[in-house]
Amino acid sequence: MKHYNIKVSGKVQNVGFRYATMETARKHNITGFVQNQRDGSVYIEAEGEDPEIHHFLQWCHEGPTWARVDSVNVSESNTEDYDEFTIR
Repeated sequence: MKHYNIKVSGKVQNVGFRYATMETARKHNITGFVQNQRDGSVYIEAEGEDPEIHHFLQWCHEGPTWARVDSVNVSESNTEDYDEFTIR
């Protein structure tokens, strides 16, 4: 099990990015959460097994069709044992 803290910047708010992130996470059996940040970015905590977590991380670099991802910062940290993936 891997845990990643992910910050996605670009045109990622007011474009359904959080909902699409939740749907993608659930599709890949990823737990954690996604939330908007005051600086216009989106913050994600994601936990999952290989290779699903890596597919999810790849998706974060693209996002949904209507978003524009300029940068993705990823750091690994300790697992939190989330039960599901939610929008905060």
